Amino acid sequence: MSDRTVPRGPASTEPLDQPLVRLLGDRTAQRLEREFGMSTVRDLLEHFPRRWIERGELTPIAALPVGEQVTVVARVISVSRRQMRSRRGFLVDVTVTDDHPGRPVSLAMAFFNSHDALRRLSAGTRAMFHGKTAMYRGQLTLNNPDFTVLDEDSAPSTQDLGPVPVYPATGKVPSWVVRSSVETALGAVNWSAITDPVPPELLAEAAPDGGEPLPPLSEAYRQVHRPSSIGQARRALQRFAVQEALILQASLGLRRAASADATSRPWPDRPDGLRQALDDRLPFDLTPGQRRAGERIAADLSAGHPMSRLLQGEVGSGKTLVALRAMLQVVDGGGQAALVAPTEVLAQQHHRSLLQALGPLAEGGTLSAPDGPSTTVVLLTGSMSTAQRRTALLAIASGQAGIVVGTHALFADHVQFAELGLAVVDEQHRFGVDQREALRQANPGIHLLVMSATPIPRSVAMTVFGDLDLTVLEGLPSGRQPVATHVARMSHGPRVIARVWEVIAEQVAAGHQAFVVCPKIDPTDTLEDHAEPSAPADPELSGDGGGLEDRRHDASVEDMVPRLQGLPVLQGVSVAGLHGRMSPADQDEVMGGFVRGDLDVLVATTVVEVGVDVPNATVMAVLDADAFGLSTLHQLRGRVGRGGAASVCLLATRRPDGHPALERLEVLAGTQDGLEIARADLHQRGEGDITGAAQHGGSRLKVISVLRHAAVIELCADWVAVRLEQDGGLDGHTALLTAVRRWEQGHAEAADYLERG
Repeated sequence: MSDRTVPRGPASTEPLDQPLVRLLGDRTAQRLEREFGMSTVRDLLEHFPRRWIERGELTPIAALPVGEQVTVVARVISVSRRQMRSRRGFLVDVTVTDDHPGRPVSLAMAFFNSHDALRRLSAGTRAMFHGKTAMYRGQLTLNNPDFTVLDEDSAPSTQDLGPVPVYPATGKVPSWVVRSSVETALGAVNWSAITDPVPPELLAEAAPDGGEPLPPLSEAYRQVHRPSSIGQARRALQRFAVQEALILQASLGLRRAASADATSRPWPDRPDGLRQALDDRLPFDLTPGQRRAGERIAADLSAGHPMSRLLQGEVGSGKTLVALRAMLQVVDGGGQAALVAPTEVLAQQHHRSLLQALGPLAEGGTLSAPDGPSTTVVLLTGSMSTAQRRTALLAIASGQAGIVVGTHALFADHVQFAELGLAVVDEQHRFGVDQREALRQANPGIHLLVMSATPIPRSVAMTVFGDLDLTVLEGLPSGRQPVATHVARMSHGPRVIARVWEVIAEQVAAGHQAFVVCPKIDPTDTLEDHAEPSAPADPELSGDGGGLEDRRHDASVEDMVPRLQGLPVLQGVSVAGLHGRMSPADQDEVMGGFVRGDLDVLVATTVVEVGVDVPNATVMAVLDADAFGLSTLHQLRGRVGRGGAASVCLLATRRPDGHPALERLEVLAGTQDGLEIARADLHQRGEGDITGAAQHGGSRLKVISVLRHAAVIELCADWVAVRLEQDGGLDGHTALLTAVRRWEQGHAEAADYLERG
């Protein structure tokens, strides 16, 4: 972000910004920084509890279940240490009793290499233990539990104990160390010197059900770490969700305002240029939605400030054509446009589809170039030979290449454009806020158009794309048909998959074509290899949405091609394979044959996920469909239903009834609504680092869930928008601007994002 976006001020003197080493000493501070990245009091106090335990959750030892997380308050009877026999290290054996008045029972615990247990637990000590129970030699035990030694004043009874926070911890920094450090910080901070970035009126407006305003910052810190009740802790956490949403929306709003104030070269529409020539050669009419979106984008390109726009549309709505027309408008003015894909495979597909759409218009500089306007479309990828790359780089630097297609490496230092006017980003894997900002900083005045593959919930759009203006591409091209979708449960018997092949045979006999999609290229692929790299938005490949399953038997292209050719029901049907390890020439040959109708069945990986338009294809069979996320499956389904005939998508799975993976397949079978599918995808996969900022580690959002906190996000976005419009900035909210600056500095990784594709 530029200095003009968030005013820079003197270094903060707030007590929350003091180093932890001053408060906790070198040893503890170094452990917290090494394990959690904490360096200041603020970092520590914003390491929020993952749960709170209150007295009502305590269970008598006699009633403890096996294999579950439990919490007990107990008195230590004995502590002993012994060396382990099978490996280096020692065990600390601790026996406790809960002194239950009805039936006092003892419980054995084992701590591995725990100097803390030796030092802090002794006979007579009363403590609260939290962990997972197990059976060992017929006896119930608690291994390596987290524990909190209780003060002597509260030891005789737990009646007056408030909820006890349990913190995210590691083996080297257990929860009690975090809790003890937090207690030290809470007692040392000068709370009267704390400034609150959230204005009181917003705390009142964000209160659940119109109740009491959410607590101010100083109270919220104390209430989240020392709550008198679980409800109080949750209200405090809600307050921090408001703060996080406000800071994020302020950052995005200021970015957008700075972009609007910047200047750029205008690229006015030329009625006799390439864009009009493309329209004249299209074999169909643009949809009303495509025309409206095109007019909005054309107006942005003609203005004197950089466009920053998100083009959001349903699968098959024609976003790429809208983007191509925008690129040609820039080329008509003598500039260059770049189309950025997340992977080389997709970049190659985009390059082929642009050449096909432009035809002779892409033969600029050749003997076959038309008499009218023309240009050159250049592909630049890492797998090209040195000679090919040299030729492409020369065409880009000289300006001969009007349109350049590649991955994010297009913006590396060694790629020099003659005059880059527009970057179109295929938003296949969330080109995040910081990546977009870096692109703008490196190319001042550039116009930016980001394409979203599917509709997304509004709260997600506000969080991920809040720095962009939104254009929704409504409607589908004429002739698009709804696709009937069915889950083929192979666990119900061999007849199920046999019927899949029969459906394909029937459609081929009727003169149509079929896709068969496999998770793997060849049978030897490992889990890491087993998805084509064209589906980065759906990195989870486990059938249950969590953990790694054995996927060695998933279908592969190289295995399925000969198997289908040998099926009696498909005798006489032409079958070929397509995947990303094939050379571009071989891919072109196979794909070209399928487009022309020379091939009946195309067995492929997810290379067919986007950019493939075969109106005659009426069947999509996805084998081991549970290997893919919902967004990928929705994209794949969009490859059929493009002609006038009824189409079907068959999701084949080996998973048994009741398996969690079947839930997402049923979602797809039950709706064509991309927005509903996107919500389900987020729920099932988790949000991850939706802002695209974290280069390593988790999300930079500590509290917010964009689905659970949708109302909070929208409230804060509206608040920021009103202030920016009415006041022209946030200068009257110094504490908020300071928080935004601090937050941005804390997440300004020196992004090597150019290589992430």
